[in-house]
Amino acid sequence: MVGSMFAAVAGLKTHQNRMDVISNNIANINTWGYKAQSANFTDTLYHTQKTGQANGGPANGELGGINTSQIGYGVDIGSISVNYTTGSRSLTGKANELMIDGPAFFIVGPWMGNSPAGGLQNGQGTLDATSGAMLSRVGILGKDSEGYLVDDSGYYVYGYAAQGGQIQYDQLTRISLRDNNGQDYASITFQQDGTITGVTLDGSNTVVLGKLAVANVSNTNGLEKDGGYYYTIGPNAGTVTVMQTNNATGNILSGYLEMSNTNLADEMANMIITQRGYQANTKMITVTDEMLQELVNMKR
Repeated sequence: MVGSMFAAVAGLKTHQNRMDVISNNIANINTWGYKAQSANFTDTLYHTQKTGQANGGPANGELGGINTSQIGYGVDIGSISVNYTTGSRSLTGKANELMIDGPAFFIVGPWMGNSPAGGLQNGQGTLDATSGAMLSRVGILGKDSEGYLVDDSGYYVYGYAAQGGQIQYDQLTRISLRDNNGQDYASITFQQDGTITGVTLDGSNTVVLGKLAVANVSNTNGLEKDGGYYYTIGPNAGTVTVMQTNNATGNILSGYLEMSNTNLADEMANMIITQRGYQANTKMITVTDEMLQELVNMKR
């Protein structure tokens, strides 16, 4: 009888965890690039009351087989999965705000030195958890005091630098938005393929400054969320390929940011379902307590 109490308590804890996930999704309904999560239940901890046997069991073939009989003792969170579908576009009109119209990620992080990607050839290599790189879906970009391209948290945005107007695909590095004399350009433009150009102060020339690199992840659910738009490469992320944009990775859109992919209608429905499940488990505790009380009263 007490088993029902333990099962109900496990149900309360698990439904509360699911409500935490739903609450986080709703809280981030307006967070750029946020990917909604879902909590997946799994039954757990079974006690076998009767072991199954095939035909010809203990009665020397005189009886047919019997099935296993088990009693369950609750529920647990089996996994928390993330929906990595691309969110809707939000027009900002700012040239330095970017989104990737596809599944790829921007590569950001502290200064790790040139080529944190292994075996970089023709602009393509791989990243792993030891590279120190982080991934992001949000491109709110600017430049630091030294003129390097950074995001709004101050992390360098990695790509391929240019020399003499020619992009150097042999290393992954930070990109300078200043000329060789340390002078700023009049304007900076980001093209759909990630190419970055600058217009000289006198407006007479357009110079190629570099190109943004993107990361393609073979198992996106193997990524681990960090605060502030960022993902770290988890041990089960599979191959994280550094590459130039293409049809598979999606184009880079300037003047847009990616909205959260949280579906508010679904979250509200899930919240009600979770609340009702929580209430049912509290009722189970109440009923079990009443049954125990009746058992105690038998002695009186």
